[in-house]
Amino acid sequence: MSTELYSDGIGEITVTGTIVRIDLMSLSATERDEKNNPKPAFRQRIIMPVDAFANAVDLMQKALAGLVEAGAVRRIGDIQKLPAGDTQQGQMTTNASPNFN
Repeated sequence: MSTELYSDGIGEITVTGTIVRIDLMSLSATERDEKNNPKPAFRQRIIMPVDAFANAVDLMQKALAGLVEAGAVRRIGDIQKLPAGDTQQGQMTTNASPNFN
């Protein structure tokens, strides 16, 4: 049996010796900040050896490159590189997730 877990992002990454801990977070349904936005809440932790983390980062960078190439996301540094005639210029081009900024 396989279980799936949804995460709005990574809250913190901690390295202790040869072990990496990745705290996954999601937005709270009940807690709000001073601007009435949902607060991030810890949900689950991934624990792995450093070499597995390095491999995961490499795989995620390749996945991100594919998303950028497909136009699904834009890197913040790419906003200034838009051609003058780009029809999306002037529109919000940053990603909502802090993990891609």
